[in-house]
Amino acid sequence: LAEYQAGRTPNPDVLCNREIKFKVFADYAEQLGADKIATGHYARTRQQDGETHLLKGLDNNKDQSYFLHSVDQQQLAKTLFPVGEIEKSEVRDIAKKAGLITYDKKDSTGICFIGERRFNDFLEQYLKPNPGPIINDKGQSMGQHNGLMFHTIGQRQGLGIGGVANAHQAPWYVAAKNIEQNSLLVVQGNDHPLLFAASLTAIDAHWINTPCTLPFKCQAKTRYRQADQACTISDDLNGNLLINFEEPQRAITPGQYVVFYDGNRCLGGAVITSAS
Repeated sequence: LAEYQAGRTPNPDVLCNREIKFKVFADYAEQLGADKIATGHYARTRQQDGETHLLKGLDNNKDQSYFLHSVDQQQLAKTLFPVGEIEKSEVRDIAKKAGLITYDKKDSTGICFIGERRFNDFLEQYLKPNPGPIINDKGQSMGQHNGLMFHTIGQRQGLGIGGVANAHQAPWYVAAKNIEQNSLLVVQGNDHPLLFAASLTAIDAHWINTPCTLPFKCQAKTRYRQADQACTISDDLNGNLLINFEEPQRAITPGQYVVFYDGNRCLGGAVITSAS
């Protein structure tokens, strides 16, 4: 809630894994005398040179290592990922043969603690709406938003922008938030230049194993299910990370995570603060 109020877009799945599943739950399991815990994440681990590495799940379409990047290797060493080595279709076949009625259940989405309700309704229970102007890239007023917390970078739906006189009818997208002015910048077209950035800064880096020596070339994702993007990680001289991409990236969102990879191995990640 604090992140949304500050105009950023957090990722509760990452926080849930770090604070609940692999901390509160794992600690409780250990108190009960359990040697290991098991979860349904599509991920794998590997023991190498005395360290526990986090690897992508074998099913590339379901890999969930992105959400596990902030878990410590000590916790990963005590975890089993039984579906990480197989495809989702095979998991469904096993469930069907076992007589489980959920074998063909639709994939779960959304945030578990929100339940069956609109996310904006959840936010409105705790945060007061704070209306402000919607402005296009030419400085023209396009209407009013109910609060920056209800919008995220790259968003297309729910902007409430109708037809504009003398303008082509390409869809509108959120390109940026101005926290000081409480304004929302929108642009037209899926490939508008203002939706792209070649670099980002990030804080609160977490490395699963030994931290990389900077500068370091690797791959990164700025959102789940994004294809790996070649980049270079360096120090921005303020103690934060600076990530430069070989190709400009679309809709980099402050509050989300940039997660680093070396092939199939997840190295860790950090919280995005800005993009340029």
